[in-house]
Amino acid sequence: MEGDDFLPEGGKLPELKLDARQAQGFISFFKKLPQDSRAIRLFDRRDYYTAHGENATFIAKIYYHTMSALRQLGSNSDGLSSVSVSKTMFETIARNLLLERTDRTLELYEGSGSSWRLTKSGTPGNIGSFEDILFANNDMQDSPVTVALFPVFQEGQLYVGLSFVDLTNRKLGLSEFPEDSRFTNVESALVALGCKECLLPADCEKSIDLKPLQDAITNCNVLLTERKKVEFKSRDLVQDLGRIIRGPVEPVRDLVSQFDYALGALGALVSYAELLADDTNYGNYTIEKYSLDRYMRLDSAAVRALNIAEAKTDVNKNFSLFGLMNRTCTVGMGKRLLNRWLKQPLLDVNEINNRLDMVQAFVEDPELRQGLRYQLKRMSDIDRLTHALRKKTANLQPVVKLYQSCIRVSYIKNVLQQYDGSFSALIRTKFLNSLDEWLTEDRFGRFASLVETAIDLDQLENGEYRISPRYSSDLAVLKDELSEVENHINNLHKHTAADLDLTIDKQLKLEKGQLGHVFRISKKDEQKVRKKLTSNYIIIETRKDGVKFTSSKLKKLGDQYQALLGEYTSCQKKVVDDVVRVSASFSEVFENFAAILSELDVLQSFADLATSSPIPYVRPEITASEEGDIILEGSRHPCLEAQDGVNFIPNDCTLVREKSWFQIITGPNMGGKSTFIRQVGVNVLMAQVGSFVPCDRASISVRDCIFARVGAGDCQLRGVSTFMQEMLETASILKGLAWAICEHLVEVTRAPTLFATHFHELTALGHKSGDEHQHVPNLGIANYHVGAHIDPSSRKLTMLYKVEPGACDQSFGIHVAEFANFPEAVVALAKSKAEELEDFSTAPNFSDDSKDEVGSKRKRVFSPDDVTRGAARARLLLEELASLPLDEMDGTKAAETVTKLKSDFEKDAADNPWLQQFL
Repeated sequence: MEGDDFLPEGGKLPELKLDARQAQGFISFFKKLPQDSRAIRLFDRRDYYTAHGENATFIAKIYYHTMSALRQLGSNSDGLSSVSVSKTMFETIARNLLLERTDRTLELYEGSGSSWRLTKSGTPGNIGSFEDILFANNDMQDSPVTVALFPVFQEGQLYVGLSFVDLTNRKLGLSEFPEDSRFTNVESALVALGCKECLLPADCEKSIDLKPLQDAITNCNVLLTERKKVEFKSRDLVQDLGRIIRGPVEPVRDLVSQFDYALGALGALVSYAELLADDTNYGNYTIEKYSLDRYMRLDSAAVRALNIAEAKTDVNKNFSLFGLMNRTCTVGMGKRLLNRWLKQPLLDVNEINNRLDMVQAFVEDPELRQGLRYQLKRMSDIDRLTHALRKKTANLQPVVKLYQSCIRVSYIKNVLQQYDGSFSALIRTKFLNSLDEWLTEDRFGRFASLVETAIDLDQLENGEYRISPRYSSDLAVLKDELSEVENHINNLHKHTAADLDLTIDKQLKLEKGQLGHVFRISKKDEQKVRKKLTSNYIIIETRKDGVKFTSSKLKKLGDQYQALLGEYTSCQKKVVDDVVRVSASFSEVFENFAAILSELDVLQSFADLATSSPIPYVRPEITASEEGDIILEGSRHPCLEAQDGVNFIPNDCTLVREKSWFQIITGPNMGGKSTFIRQVGVNVLMAQVGSFVPCDRASISVRDCIFARVGAGDCQLRGVSTFMQEMLETASILKGLAWAICEHLVEVTRAPTLFATHFHELTALGHKSGDEHQHVPNLGIANYHVGAHIDPSSRKLTMLYKVEPGACDQSFGIHVAEFANFPEAVVALAKSKAEELEDFSTAPNFSDDSKDEVGSKRKRVFSPDDVTRGAARARLLLEELASLPLDEMDGTKAAETVTKLKSDFEKDAADNPWLQQFL
């Protein structure tokens, strides 16, 4: 078949084994299915799967990378594009759709001919029915969360009601807050919660512009699911929650009474996730009030700029902060906690220091760290096992694995008790007290005695999970009866071997299978005993591998055995269900135990990273947000320095209040401005997560947000080349806007800021700081630049990657062009343009000296009102330009529109001196 070389598993796809009648029946069924552009539908055909129509094309393109995988089902007139999928490929597709992508849902159908039914459906936020497939051979790195949002406009203010459900950990949450037009609060909540799917009412009130909200959801890589507004209702909510929430209903009623808009969102979630349809949920959920101010806030741009999450395209694990910091050794549990911590950095100085104390204890005591690692490696994923216990299909395996993990608690306790360093009191209160409580007779003792009494632990070596016959008198009787029949069958085996003059087992084999108990001999041996065989025995089948036969006695004994085995299995199932149910009643204790282990795992992982890095990390000093500075001496980017062949050049960052709290960083492209900004952000984030940092010394004043807009990717205008001339004319307006943004950050927001720019005029802001004539308070603006060196003899440019005080030489790019042997005419033109556009020797807006000076521009003073109004008008122009539907406009129409926008802008600028300077 053409293109086989590109196909997986040696190139052969499973055959589509459908005759014309079956194909026709299936096509008629398939074409009646409701349209759903998001759903990938797969049909289970026992030993392989199929997909059809647009789904088949999608699978061929995305997973097989060739259209030659497609087959036509049925005749040309009403035929259906189809593709077959092996079981291995099905698992790959399921993992990709539900764990990596967030733009599709997955449906699995079972049946035949024209009769099929939907048996499993999954979305990135609700993976429950596919968990067995997704995590059969993989850790669960993240617990997917589904969020519902209910936006409301009241008395001129936008509010959002938010609720979330974590189906894996059976947790619900509620929150509501005022919101701005860009939905920044929602975005930071989606990031912190690790949201994978978001429900929105399909028919929100018209006064709310949902486009920015939909953009925020998409930016966070979240699947947007629209539901009818009628589903966002709170009637009977307390009653419904009372059935699924653990504990009494009064606290639930009190919590719910605190909210207005979030209740509809929670109602929609309970309905969408069908929480009431599964009685294993009853009494097993917890509910909490979620506060946006509990953790440092990060938006999707910051998560990308700081490389927090792993990407599929990462060449190695050290490309991301998660990949670098994940030295965890429990299966899954530690990874999931690390994933959550990285998106939820702490704000409380004491909490941060508690984590840092533990990391320091592990750093300073290698025996403690290694002893703990050794024990944690032997732990199963307790959260996943507890989750499995609650399923109706649960068996004894999770019970036994939980028991085996719990036995190790005493070893972990011993390792922690042996530590006698300066943080032993913290280890006692934070971990040992809880482990002591867990090990009491009333907790672990009860669970251990249940398992040891009920389960035949001797059979585990054979890979069998069985109820011990001693646990149930009914089982014991049936076990004895089974053994007796088995003895009769074994005696008959010996008797038959003697009768046929064959050696037992070697020539005459006794087999137990679909045909019940049967004898089997080779075709060669059958020829020797054919006469006796045909007269005294019953031949069942003759195949290449031999002849199977039975006798009336064996048949009778076999039937007895099957009947007893059926009784035994049925009786054992009831006992298994009881053991699983009682084990599941310990869920809350298992969850607390898992939380302790996960935390120990992540903290020892931080210590492992700090000690094993090429240059060891240091403990940061943490101060409250209103005091202290951000001082990073010899700071490095942890992910970059971990790459092979990279010799990372460290830099100091000194963000000091009233001196250098706002830093303008200039310098050439590729000189390291972005890397410096990112590494400062990453160091602050790591410190607030509770990790040591890649510095020689670090002192960090706690930050409640990190905003990062780094790299052109955040602000690219596509299709702009047609209008390059018109766009270039707006460059001076962009400079004005950048100036206004800087002023706002310095004077109003007052946040520590690293502002990298190619608008060198902004370095003049540094002159404003502490200007005596203007009586402006010292706002802490400082100029820095990234260094570079040009060797005069070799003309080779060397980036020094050092951040140094002072502004950059503005004509650096022209020097580079000269050394690169650009034509003289080009260099001369560049120089004249630079002189025309830029004047670095002046601070144009801040001096009250109105005299003209030779060789410089007139220095002007603008009122704050001029600046505010001017910046607002400049912003409006930019928004108008950005919203132009360039893809749908022809060149002439677009040029006319841009010219009109520019003309309107010039009219409005006529009475604004601040805007006129740019025109």
